[in-house]
Amino acid sequence: MADKRSERPAHPLARQRPQQRRQRPLPPGEQFFTPGATGLRKEVERRSAAPLVFLFQLPRWIAPVVLVVLLLVGFAVPSFWGGLAVLPVIGFVGWLAYMSWPSLGVRGRILRVALLTFLLLLAADRFGAF
Repeated sequence: MADKRSERPAHPLARQRPQQRRQRPLPPGEQFFTPGATGLRKEVERRSAAPLVFLFQLPRWIAPVVLVVLLLVGFAVPSFWGGLAVLPVIGFVGWLAYMSWPSLGVRGRILRVALLTFLLLLAADRFGAF
């Protein structure tokens, strides 16, 4: 008579699985870069490809939470440190605005310019320009 333990398969929770990080597939699209881009836009898009893929692989909540926390610190701290907290938000929003600019309509462009203007005025205020 054979041992029953060797005949039964292991319980699914008892099996050892290799550790894999679950990754989201990249969004569908025809092109990753702006068609016909030259000069600065082509170089910025080329250098931005890896950070964009990295951000896409992060959990969706990380980037917004970090940006909101930095912005709240910028609002709450009326000093040099508040201005420093707003600078990464300005950089990130400006970078995304530049990357999405060719695909935007007039409303989208106006909104991004208004947001960047507001953030720059907030940082200038925190640095003591007003």
